[in-house]
Amino acid sequence: MINRILIPDILQPVSHYCHAVEANGIIWVSGLVGMNFDGTIPENTKEQFDIAMKDLDTCLVAAGGSCSDVVKVRVFLTDINDRTIINPKRIEYFGEHKPASTLLEISALVDPRMKVEIEAEAVIIK
Repeated sequence: MINRILIPDILQPVSHYCHAVEANGIIWVSGLVGMNFDGTIPENTKEQFDIAMKDLDTCLVAAGGSCSDVVKVRVFLTDINDRTIINPKRIEYFGEHKPASTLLEISALVDPRMKVEIEAEAVIIK
């Protein structure tokens, strides 16, 4: 069974997708950005990443998972030098659990004010 998850309390998708999909204990979380539910976007990368990470956790929990189930993350930054700004939050969130990870610098996100996006895959072992 495929469980498509839309969460009413976080930014709604800007296109034809859902926040997360769970099937047979595998969770795919769509790209999450640093935009608040009310549409505001903080100017700095750290605050944007904090929002995205909070929403990531919300999606994982809604799909029946947690940070310790994450096996892969992808982070997209419009300025690769911001890695040092977001890394402390990643370390705080994942703790001893270290997922596989890809970090990419990209030219832009869907809104020019956005600086960071994160997506994840998780596996729930039953």
